[in-house]
Parts: sequence; C-alpha cells; structure tokens
Amino acid sequence: MNDTPLVRICENGSMSSPDPLTLERQVCFALTVASRGIVAAYKPVLDPLGITHPQYLVMLALWEHRTLDLSTLARLLHQEASTLSPLIKRLEAQGLARRERSAADERRLEITLTPEGEALRERARQVPIEMAARLQKTPEELAELHRSMLELIEASQRSLEEPG
Repeated sequence: MNDTPLVRICENGSMSSPDPLTLERQVCFALTVASRGIVAAYKPVLDPLGITHPQYLVMLALWEHRTLDLSTLARLLHQEASTLSPLIKRLEAQGLARRERSAADERRLEITLTPEGEALRERARQVPIEMAARLQKTPEELAELHRSMLELIEASQRSLEEPG
C-alpha cells in the first residue's frame, strides 16, 4: 500500500494516527489538495482550447443555458459576481461570450454565448473523457465521487444556515 505524506492508511483501512487534529485526518485538507490537483490536471487538457479552468466552468454554464445574467451565473457557479466579471471580460475578448445590458432591466448584465463559443463546445466534448483517463477513473467511479461531493456541498450549505 502507498504511504503518501497526505494520508497514511494502515493495512486495516484506518488512518495511522488516532489524533483527530493531525493534518492527514482533516477532510478540509484532503479536499483542498484534491481540488488543486484536479484543476492542475485540467490545465493541459484545456490549454489547446485556449481557456482556463474557471473559464471552462463559465463556458459549461453558457453551453447549458446560452444566455445568463451575471447574478444567475454567479449563483450557478457558487461565486461572487465581482470574481466572475474579469473572467467574463477575458472570454469576451476571446470572442467566446458577449456582455450586454438587459433591455428589460439595465441593471442586469447578460452574458451570451457567441457562435465561436458554441463552436468551442464541440472541441470540448473530449474534456470529460480525457479527464477520466488522466484520473484513471471509470465513469461509474466518477459518478459516485460526484454524488458524494454534491452531498458534501449540500451538507456544508446546511451547516451555514443552522444557528451557530
């Protein structure tokens, strides 16, 4: 069995340290390291498409909805609108998206997929397949991991709503 600095698992499947405050036992640490690793693994897959991982997430939302106002996009991506604004400006500079004030409500900024952005979708179809291969996971394993992550997201959101 591999003995990595991140998590050392004993042969019986338990973690090697009984101390609940060791770094290796922290779910937050494992998630942080895994997140950084996954984003890094996406880089060589997304580079040929000319987009970064955060831009890929915006494009996924636009490919699904075609047009979104900034606040809806921010809610979908669990991000602040102010964080997304520079990212969307770069997508617009690349010709993949267009920003326009809503005709119905000038306070709303709408982000619309361009024909170039739509064409990029075809090239991006291989991204999930290539990522599964890079991570050496079957579609079923990734679906189970996704389900578990969604449960964690929901649980963390509920914990924020509970009186503290």
